[in-house]
Amino acid sequence: MRFTPASIALAVLLTTVSSVGLTQRPDAQIDPLSIEWMRAGEGAAKAGDLSAATDAYETALAVDPRNRGAYIALAGVARAQGLQGKAIRLYREALLLDPTDVYALVGQGEAMVEKGAVAKAKENLAQAQKICADNCAPLGKLAAAIQKGAPPTVLSAKDAIPAPKIVPTETP
Repeated sequence: MRFTPASIALAVLLTTVSSVGLTQRPDAQIDPLSIEWMRAGEGAAKAGDLSAATDAYETALAVDPRNRGAYIALAGVARAQGLQGKAIRLYREALLLDPTDVYALVGQGEAMVEKGAVAKAKENLAQAQKICADNCAPLGKLAAAIQKGAPPTVLSAKDAIPAPKIVPTETP
């Protein structure tokens, strides 16, 4: 794993945000430099440079740890990299700032499905349905992902490789 100054700063900030209980600032109060880094991350992600996108989003969070959008964007990059556990944690950080963020709930639910935690994803869907009107577009994505189920690469208990049988040896 490669550590950058931005990733180290993010780790410190995630710990601080979790322990201090920071709340989301209205978008108009997010530090403008953090928003600039968000735009840089969006550009890098669109160009397919997920490493640069990660660095930019982490820098956005270092500048302003209350930037919920940066957590959500960083979680999206983590999902694209196949890091669903990391994505789930980042969505959780966004939800600590605003528990009613439908995009964070849906994204986290989709990452849970991808990780094989379909039951937990259903809880996210139920929570998002309480918050959002019936015609809320992101809910349809999560509902479809739940209906589709976990990807085939996720092993269920019945698919687990059985333990080898121990065959007693004869003693002379």
